[in-house]
Amino acid sequence: MAKSHATFVCQSCGAVYNRWKGKCEACGGWNTVVEESGAGPLAGPAATRPSRAKGRVFTLEGLAGETHDAPRTPSGLAELDRVTGGGFVRGSVILIGGDPGIGKSTLLIQACAALAGAGQRVVYISGEEAVAQVRLRAERLGIGAVPVELAAETNVEDIVATLSQGRPPALAVIDSIQTMWTETVESAPGTVTQVRGSAQALIRFAKTTGAAVILVGHVTKDGQIAGPRVVEHMVDAVVSFEGDTGHHFRILRAVKNRFGPTDEIGVFEMTDRGLAEVPNPSELFLASRDHGTAGTAVFAGMEGTRPLLVEIQALVAPTSLGTPRRAVVGWDPARLSMVLAVLEAHGGLRLGMHDVYLNVAGGLRIAEPAADLAAAAALVSSLSNSPLPADTVYFGEIGLSGAIRPVTQMQARLKEAAKLGFGQAVGPNIRGEKGERPLPGAVSLGHIADLVAAVASSRPRPKPLLQAREG
Repeated sequence: MAKSHATFVCQSCGAVYNRWKGKCEACGGWNTVVEESGAGPLAGPAATRPSRAKGRVFTLEGLAGETHDAPRTPSGLAELDRVTGGGFVRGSVILIGGDPGIGKSTLLIQACAALAGAGQRVVYISGEEAVAQVRLRAERLGIGAVPVELAAETNVEDIVATLSQGRPPALAVIDSIQTMWTETVESAPGTVTQVRGSAQALIRFAKTTGAAVILVGHVTKDGQIAGPRVVEHMVDAVVSFEGDTGHHFRILRAVKNRFGPTDEIGVFEMTDRGLAEVPNPSELFLASRDHGTAGTAVFAGMEGTRPLLVEIQALVAPTSLGTPRRAVVGWDPARLSMVLAVLEAHGGLRLGMHDVYLNVAGGLRIAEPAADLAAAAALVSSLSNSPLPADTVYFGEIGLSGAIRPVTQMQARLKEAAKLGFGQAVGPNIRGEKGERPLPGAVSLGHIADLVAAVASSRPRPKPLLQAREG
């Protein structure tokens, strides 16, 4: 009889060792290496595994041929469809992660109810809650009468056998993948081996039946989906549900998507009746902004194909510490350090003895470089105590030489600003279509020194910035 071979697997990154280690050499985590028997779903006696003397010959095809768009099933939630690329693709597997209590289960039960209300078969499998608890949430959301099939089960073989009965479901939700276990793996639920084996069985079911499967994943303290990273490579899409518990906004963002874009976001608002879609997030993000306050600037950004206006707040105050503080929320700290260095080197500002705090209002995270100019305007406004014009938006990338560089989709940013009542935009060489004269209300800046001079010369009741050097 073959001897069982024990392996040691890191529960954070999935690295495999032949002996126990206190610190994982791959990810640097302490006390994350756990002994597991049977390193994969194929572990076991060799006689129980199928063997073939020869491989199976399969047909090769060329690049030329007839192609078809992947059939999609709309979820019934427009913001969710925007992120997935138009709906759920048949046979696709989506992994969704988010912080505890952010609203993952609420979002998915609402999507299940919307899809079941359209006549589709939808199954919701919970490994963390009882059926009665899921029903209580559905009643609170007002969707208790929708024909969604529920179950509380953790055995993957039983789940696959049950879902295979009758008509294949259009959508099956597994909440969560860390609670599932398969009989082919000899390890505890939640371990790297069990998560990988359970995910592989569910993915195989989705590909063979054409059912769309959503796997809910836990996240670590640094925001990464817990478990082996190979699961993220196995699935078709990885979606992150972001938000701050102190704000009622929730952002759905695609990290990976084989059938759609990865730069689109869906915006939801947490209410007492569940998650409500926000078709115009710019108006909601700017609803409570402070007018006429120094240190605030409105940034005209882009999230995929959707223009988004958000307020950037800055506070520059003298420090009593030997090393000034640099705190930022919702933006890249390295980007803030670069903007501060450019303001000192090319803008003539002295920020070495000041604490700097930067915040993106509403709990949104901004990743595009076009926010450089808005952040710089807010910093200069706070340092000089000069409020910016309330009807002005800012966008533009700042180079290390101090030059303000062009950004993409400027026309969409300007249209969104005009729709919300903003009469002026400050950016890099804002021109009309096909190189025509500048658009009405547009101010073009070519260097960061122009922004510093314009903001520092403004008053508490500022006039529109009419003069600025062309870049």
